[in-house]
Amino acid sequence: MAEMSVRLVAVEREVWSGQATFVFARTTIGEIGVLPHHLPMLAELTEGEMVRIDATEGDVVHAAVHGGFISVTEEGVSILAESAELRDEIDVEQARVDLQSDDEELRLKARARLHAAGHEA
Repeated sequence: MAEMSVRLVAVEREVWSGQATFVFARTTIGEIGVLPHHLPMLAELTEGEMVRIDATEGDVVHAAVHGGFISVTEEGVSILAESAELRDEIDVEQARVDLQSDDEELRLKARARLHAAGHEA
């Protein structure tokens, strides 16, 4: 099976990197699915959404991302986010509290965190 190199990087750290067979993201121009050998592209990620990476080992990586870009090149896929959290790092209870905030940006992040954690907002 074909695979590609994928890196998910937030401002403060590298969140995940490895080999994958598929990447799903929501961009400002629509939802995209990236398979190995995808044509090169650059797109802005939608604020407060989730990215899914199907790793070659069979694991599925879910991450809440806020802001940033997805870049597809011959070398692989880079997801460059302002902030990102993996599913197992998300505090679901805090995200539910944040969902009730008056701060729209905090609500967007909370919705993405709940979605990535497998909980509906």
